[in-house]
Amino acid sequence: MGEANQGWEPEITVIGGGLAGCEAAMRAAANGLRVKLYEMKPGEFSPAHASPYLAELVCSNSFRSNDGKSAVGLLKNEMRLLGSVVMWAAEKTKVPAGGALAVNREDFGRLVTEAIEKHPLIRLIREKVQRPFDDHWAQRGPVIVATGPLAGVETTGPLEELTGGKNLNFYDALAPIVTRDSLDLEKLFAADRYHHGPGGAYLNCPLNEEELTVFIEALLAADQVRARPFEKEKYFEGCLPIEVMASRGLRTLTFGPMKPVGLIDPKTGKRPAAVVQLRPENLAGTHYNLVGFQTRMTIGAQEKVLRLIPALRQAKFARYGAIHRNSYVNAPKVLDAFQRLLAKRDFFLAGQISGVEGYLESASQGLWAGQNASRLVKNLPPLLPPRETALGSLLARLGPDGGPNRPRDFCPSNVNFGLFPEPDPQVPKGLWPQERLRRAQAAWAPFLKEIAYVHAR
Repeated sequence: MGEANQGWEPEITVIGGGLAGCEAAMRAAANGLRVKLYEMKPGEFSPAHASPYLAELVCSNSFRSNDGKSAVGLLKNEMRLLGSVVMWAAEKTKVPAGGALAVNREDFGRLVTEAIEKHPLIRLIREKVQRPFDDHWAQRGPVIVATGPLAGVETTGPLEELTGGKNLNFYDALAPIVTRDSLDLEKLFAADRYHHGPGGAYLNCPLNEEELTVFIEALLAADQVRARPFEKEKYFEGCLPIEVMASRGLRTLTFGPMKPVGLIDPKTGKRPAAVVQLRPENLAGTHYNLVGFQTRMTIGAQEKVLRLIPALRQAKFARYGAIHRNSYVNAPKVLDAFQRLLAKRDFFLAGQISGVEGYLESASQGLWAGQNASRLVKNLPPLLPPRETALGSLLARLGPDGGPNRPRDFCPSNVNFGLFPEPDPQVPKGLWPQERLRRAQAAWAPFLKEIAYVHAR
């Protein structure tokens, strides 16, 4: 590990004081290791940041559902069991939000900052790191780079060299994901373009002229998430929001993601006016991606407008569509199974830059980077949580096999049950949520015992 054998006391360096960086620093310190945490605020702010506090929440103040039976609720519980500082601060600063966990963002940031500043093993350094991947950072131990989705050129420049330009993205275009059990299968047909008939990988949602017109009109009138100044008009032509395409003319979408060419509806024997294609998101085919349907519509508008597609009248969304500024690597191609750069194994990536999406996903992945960095310093092999768990499934998606996604299709994702291994086929599908929960909880107890001895060494 660098030159740690020169008599220096080992330490872990964390670059970036967001959710992932704070979790990584606190986890390493909890394991008895000295940590240097670098944060450029308040000397310099990104376009999205305004508070001098660490772990600043720049978008929503919500950590989403508190339901322990949901994928994100399960992830929360696993983070609590691992001593997450984010979950601790969130519980201390929560505000009424129905079934969700929402916080007073000012109090939340203050509480996390105080926890970092008061920890005897963490040294908080308020300065910008100019070359975070230089070898000298790893002389005393592993480095965790958690510079966030708006990382500057001092991070993205060297990272582009280390990973190759095609493996570093700067814009995140997410299409919605729906569950198969919520689809109206009577209004779908399975076929690949130009090869209709049974056995097609895609499910196709046909629309007639009237349905297409109603859909386009609703789409153009829908509420949209307002772009922040640094995001305006920076779309790639290859991943335009569907509402931008629709604004260019009624037929524009039918030459794009709603193109019906090469598809024949077996019920009519004709080509539909338009088609929305659904692509499997996992091997079990329980979740489907709306191909090319990246959007800036608000969540409420997506639920209303997308359900105008006949086959999606009762659709349940596992993920909503989005487009926003986001620097992230093609994790399955450039990271090992433990989120270390293949080109520099002493350097971990943590948070959204590693290829996860969302507050909790970033925080949990940073927490685990801190855990594995600690193990390396203690001459222990890195570990992954059990695949049956929420965190294990989330991290597996970043690994070399890309989980249920091929590397060429990789894009950031929230935690959702589509990432989990499917239960035994003999278990009735109606009981799959309970079975996933049971398996995840059963896997955690022995695993926590396995990692606990790190603290004592």
